[in-house]
Amino acid sequence: MADDKRNVGRDRGRVAAGQAYELNYFKRKHGLTEDQARKIIKEAGNSREKANALAEQAKKA
Repeated sequence: MADDKRNVGRDRGRVAAGQAYELNYFKRKHGLTEDQARKIIKEAGNSREKANALAEQAKKA
């Protein structure tokens, strides 16, 4: 959820690793550890699409 309610649509495609709730959601969604989730988000930048794709690859490996 965005801090500024007027900008809700703009950040839905991004993952904010600095936000605990975003990190928890991402790691639960993909069954990752916190370290794995942080590594994937760092590698993907803040693009949710890229991060989800990398997480799916990590699950298969």
